[in-house]
Order: sequence, then C-alpha cells, then structure tokens
Amino acid sequence: MKRIFLYLSIVCTVLMVACHDDDSFTASPTATLSFSTDSVKMDTVFSTVGSRTYDFWVYNRARKGVRLKSVRLAQGNQTGFRVNVDGSYLDNSTGAVVNDLEVRSHDSIRVFVELTAPENYLNEPLIIEDDLVFTLESGVEQRMPLRGCAWDAIIYKDEIRISHDTIIESRKPIVLMQGLRVDSTATLVLKGTSLYFHDHAGLDVYGTLVADSSVFRGDRLDRMFSYLPYDRVSGQWEGIHIHASSYGNRFTASEIRNAVNGIVCDSTTFIPRKLRLYMKNSVVHNCAGVGLQTFNSYVGLLYCQFTNTQGDCAAFYGGAVIMDRCTLAQFYPFKADRGAALRFANYYNGNPYPLEAMNVTNSIVTGYADDVVMGDAHENDSITAFSYYFENSLLRTPVVKDAKDVPDTINFVSVRWETPKDSIQGKQHFRLIDEENLRYDFHLDSLSTAHGLGCYD
Repeated sequence: MKRIFLYLSIVCTVLMVACHDDDSFTASPTATLSFSTDSVKMDTVFSTVGSRTYDFWVYNRARKGVRLKSVRLAQGNQTGFRVNVDGSYLDNSTGAVVNDLEVRSHDSIRVFVELTAPENYLNEPLIIEDDLVFTLESGVEQRMPLRGCAWDAIIYKDEIRISHDTIIESRKPIVLMQGLRVDSTATLVLKGTSLYFHDHAGLDVYGTLVADSSVFRGDRLDRMFSYLPYDRVSGQWEGIHIHASSYGNRFTASEIRNAVNGIVCDSTTFIPRKLRLYMKNSVVHNCAGVGLQTFNSYVGLLYCQFTNTQGDCAAFYGGAVIMDRCTLAQFYPFKADRGAALRFANYYNGNPYPLEAMNVTNSIVTGYADDVVMGDAHENDSITAFSYYFENSLLRTPVVKDAKDVPDTINFVSVRWETPKDSIQGKQHFRLIDEENLRYDFHLDSLSTAHGLGCYD
C-alpha cells in the first residue's frame, strides 16, 4: 500500500509540475514569437472588391508562455486590411486592435488576413502597405508586413446592354459581373480598353463590335497556386458570342484569353464579300472550349494567333475564310483529348455548310499531335462546296495525296510538311512552351525552320 501511495504521489507531483510549466508565462525580452512567413504578399485586387483570405501561423517555441498586450494594425483602419487573430477580429470601430492574448509554450495561433482597399482615384494600380504589430508583455514589438496592390475599376454588377452606337475608351479596367450585350441596332467601339468578365459572364453581339487595342479576359487577378495566376487558367468566363444578326465585327491589336469559348460566330446567311469577322494582329489563347468557331461566315484573319484550346484552335464550317500570316498552335496543357489546331468542313451535325473557299497562306499550323489539320467533307455529297487552298505554310499533318497516291500539288503549294521525325518540330519552333508553369511565347525561336511564316516573323 505504501508503495502504491508513493507511486501516486510521484505521478501527481510530475503532473502538477507539467501543468505548472504549461501555465507559466514569461516577460523576458528574449522570449519572442516566430512566424510561418516573413510577410503577407497579396495579389492585385480591384478597389472595393474583397481579396481571397490569406493566413499564417504564429509560434511560441519558448519553454514558457508569452502574453500579448495587443495585436494591431499599424495604420489602424486606414488601409483596408481586415485581420482575425486566433478567432478575435481586429474591429475597425475599436481602432483595429485586439488585446490580452496568450500563446502557451510550444503552442501556436493562426492569423487570417483579407484586403478590401478603398478607391485610390488613380488609373494605375497602387501598392497598399501596413504592418500587423504584435506587442508582447515584455514591451518587445514584432511586425508582420502586409503588402497588397489595389486597382480602381469601373464595376457593373448588372448586365450592361448597348442599345445605341457607343464608344468606350477607358484607362481603368471595366469589370462585368453579369456580362455585356450589344443590341442588333448598335455598334460598340472599344479603344484601348480592358474588359474583365466574372465567372459565367460573357459578351453577346447582335449588332457590331469593333475592338482596337483592347483586352477581353476573366476578372480573377489572384492565383490558383503560388506559381499559377488564374489568368493562365482556361474557362474563367464565357467568351464572345457573335449571333446570326451580327456583321462587320473587327478586332485589331486585341486579345481574348482564358475564356470557355474565345469567339463563336453563329450560323447565318452567307453573303459573299460581306465580312462577319475581321481580325488583325490579335490573339485568342487558352480556352476551355474552342478558340475561334465560325458557321457560314466570311472571315478575314491577318497576323493572328490562335493557341492552346481544349477544342479546336480555329474551326470553320462553311463560308469563306482568308487567313494570312497566322500562327495556330495546339499545346493545350490540361487534357490529352484536345482538338485540332485547324479544322474546316462543309457540314456540321449532318447539316450542309458549303465551304466556298478557305485560303491559308504564310502560316504555321502545329501542335502536340502528329496530325493537327483536319479537313472534313461530307461523305457521298458531291454538291456541297468544299474548296480549300494552302500556300507557303508549315502544316503538321501527313502529306495529302490524291486517289492515285500522288501528293496533292493543286491545293497545297510550297507547303512544309511537318512530321514527328523532323529535327525541329512542334513546340521547338517557339521561344517558350512551359507546360509546368503555363507560360508561353509564340515568337519563333532562332532555330525554328518556320522563319518567314506565322504572325510574329
């Protein structure tokens, strides 16, 4: 019995000492906190629009607990940062400070930070800076730098409808939460303007759209991962839909990126020499669907880039197409069953779409697959037009031959046939194809055999 009592006494003493150690605190200036990061660096946000939540850990690695007199924002509630420390919100109404916190020995607390920056009344992004100040019982101050970037924008929460001829020229980005519609009686002209579309929002054109030096993209400015901005991720918004009533659309020095479908032109009555779509020095890149898809349309494309789409980079069903000095490159990174770089056909879903003419000159059509050029004529249909012509272009496709197994030199003139056996082929033509970080530069590499072709030569 005495032995049992002695054993229990020892155990109780050890437990009491342990509890005493856990509950003891120190005001020594040498007992400081450590952090899981040296600063909180946020992505750019639009002014008045909240950021995503960032977080970090605060550790006490000392043998005794540490008390915090306060945790506060150095600039109070002036910068737009919002902070929650271990469940306690730094309320702006009380000066953005929380008092009397404890971090026990070998314990930690978690801090959450968000930013809703006020308008800065500037056309350019503004750096937002503040410090989260931890004041210990010892009087020691430790600071966590908070850094963000805010950009004033014109934000529309409802769908914008253009019902009369309108010109928009804005140095500030325009954010469209519900999308934009151009009525059949209106022409919208965009000059040097960037449109940022929210998820599921898009641009519907029933009248006419003219874009000069403009950008169409999703509204996510933050990152999916530390190395991957959302701007490099496809499917961020719906894209541009050109309806049957729309003609005369023009894009010059403009860019459409990270959409579901870049540009889709609905089927309409084909009118020779009446352009539905003209694009010059423009880019359609990184789409979760098609890049450019047209039906019964007269289309002109000059010095344009169509790249990296889950569907076809460019697909033409009927109509007439003139393409000169364009680069079509199919290196979509997210799925292996990606579409063609170029598709052209005289039917769709069993319905005839006469391809009156498709002329491709001085262009590059390449990609991952051995064959990225797909021409489809409806079987047993000798009536529906299917006319195409390639000249002085690089095509990644097997040599096209006629019924007698003779190379077709009528529809393919001075064509460079690219095969997987070529010393320079596919992505080797371009300066940068970085599948890991989704970074691309489709200017020609110095070793490329395609110099003299494409949109950047």
